Amino acid sequence: MSHAATAEPATRTLADLPEPKGLPVVGHAFSSPRDRVHQYIEGLARAHGPYFCLKFASRRVLVVADHVVIGQVLRARPDHFRRSSRFQQASREMGFKLGLFAAEGEVWHRQRRMVMASFAPQRIRAYFPALLNVTRRLQRRWEGAAAQEQAIDLQADLMRFTVDAITGLAFGHDVNTLEADGDVIQRHLDELFPALFRRIFAIVPYWRWFKLPADRRLDRAVHEVQSAIEGFIADARARMAREPERREHPGNLLEAFIVAAEQPGSGIGDHDVAGNVVTMLLAGEDTTANTLAWLIDLLFQNPQALARAREEVLRVAPRGVENFTPDTLDAMDYLEACAHEAMRLKPVAPFLPVEAVHDTVVGDVAVPAGTLIWTVLRHDSVSADHLPQPEAFQPERWLGSSAPVKGLATPFGSGPRICPGRYLALLEIKLAMAMLLSRFDILRVDTPDGLPAREVMAFTMGPDGLRMRLRTR
Repeated sequence: MSHAATAEPATRTLADLPEPKGLPVVGHAFSSPRDRVHQYIEGLARAHGPYFCLKFASRRVLVVADHVVIGQVLRARPDHFRRSSRFQQASREMGFKLGLFAAEGEVWHRQRRMVMASFAPQRIRAYFPALLNVTRRLQRRWEGAAAQEQAIDLQADLMRFTVDAITGLAFGHDVNTLEADGDVIQRHLDELFPALFRRIFAIVPYWRWFKLPADRRLDRAVHEVQSAIEGFIADARARMAREPERREHPGNLLEAFIVAAEQPGSGIGDHDVAGNVVTMLLAGEDTTANTLAWLIDLLFQNPQALARAREEVLRVAPRGVENFTPDTLDAMDYLEACAHEAMRLKPVAPFLPVEAVHDTVVGDVAVPAGTLIWTVLRHDSVSADHLPQPEAFQPERWLGSSAPVKGLATPFGSGPRICPGRYLALLEIKLAMAMLLSRFDILRVDTPDGLPAREVMAFTMGPDGLRMRLRTR
């Protein structure tokens, strides 16, 4: 072995591990619907233990469900593990520019400093007035629905909220989807990640030889998004030339990216800036919206937690939105614990595939270079071996510096590649939830068929069909 990702010596090879029976030729590729693949592999982990192998066509995949070893693997990125080559190939073929999210090696190191500086808490706090304005719009939209006793399409409204928030922060561009029809760029963005997810799991890359109508729509969407981003960058540079003080105090994240890219020796050009803007739009949209939807559903199912969260919000910010500041939101510890508990039970990223850069050791398993490793992030975090009543929604688990659950659930990842937007995501979640709890009573959260919301995987995992009814307080 040329490298070891974990401290244990290798005592097993991939051939020594269990391998559930699959189909001839395709292996396990069609063993589960694509939108429930996470549940399929979580079930196999419960049946076969924390280490086993699967085959997707001719490729053998190592599945790991041990949170300690997963943490070691994630902390060993990007030098020992990288995103899957299939992901890289699919994104390149689509014409994606994905910035830090897809970068590896020296390119990743160059871009990381720019992105981390732009997402620093002090910078995000400077954009707080814009976030607060978007939150007020969401409140007005929900007041209108409550007055008319209308059911709210929860994810659609929360997607509008996150789109307006991230677009304003990204470009200083107010699309205002909460009060008007959807923005053109947003309609195209919605095509990208689901298409990437489909292509990563496709057995035959048919689009290399012929295009279906969905592929032609995708090509148009990528072109429109890239053209729009290039226009935003040109506008930002022109604005910064007219107003040089923006280099000291950037008005949005795009301007902050440009300032960082222009530092001597940055090695970063407009291509990298554009890629990180696209990533920010995609990663900041449905991840936060889906987490909010799951959190609202879980709080409605747990009235005691709902009451405690509302009491905290009304105590810290008795006048609702008018009292919201970064400091008052930071003081809402129980509300933040609720968000973390929702992400433990319903993570928008329940798994993360990585690929071994070198021959290495994972746990006690010898792993050849190029092996795909499917890390199951929702296994130990919902296991009775690690937590009492793991299926229960108990935000109290997260309170206190020694809370044991903190090492089990890592919704933002771990190690050098931890999500740079985690502070922004939590701020958006707390803003929307504090507004909801201070202004409304939640009368109902359900689905059209009355059954619990189904988990649907489409690059991120979200609920299917949640509706909400409100009454103004």
